[in-house]
Amino acid sequence: MAERMAGQHGHVNFNTIPWVIYTNPEIAWVGQTEQQLKAAGRAYRAGTFPFLANGRARALGDTTGMVKMLADATTDEILGVHIVGPMASELIAECVMAMEFRASSEDIARICHAHPSLSEATKEAALAVDKRTLNF
Repeated sequence: MAERMAGQHGHVNFNTIPWVIYTNPEIAWVGQTEQQLKAAGRAYRAGTFPFLANGRARALGDTTGMVKMLADATTDEILGVHIVGPMASELIAECVMAMEFRASSEDIARICHAHPSLSEATKEAALAVDKRTLNF
């Protein structure tokens, strides 16, 4: 709004607004769902990774849920990410930024994530898009 008041054009990409439900487990998502992609006839690949296989989640004693990443079947651009589990509200930010810059699942897969950390589940879901997870 401030940009528009200053005579500039505001920028809001409605496809990259994160949604969060603060329940236990937390739920967070950005972008499109599988149902939306199917309805649009868009070819996509999906990768999932359970927190049950994540070292940090196991150490925290909170292994409920998973990360699901959806990417275009041809370009690999990330189209949506859905997280159910510990700290989903914090983990979704990496995915929002990646989508804002039109990153591919391979981009996320190649980024070094701290070990052990919950964010490794995002990396693993990205690897799962190409069916090559490291820990599951």
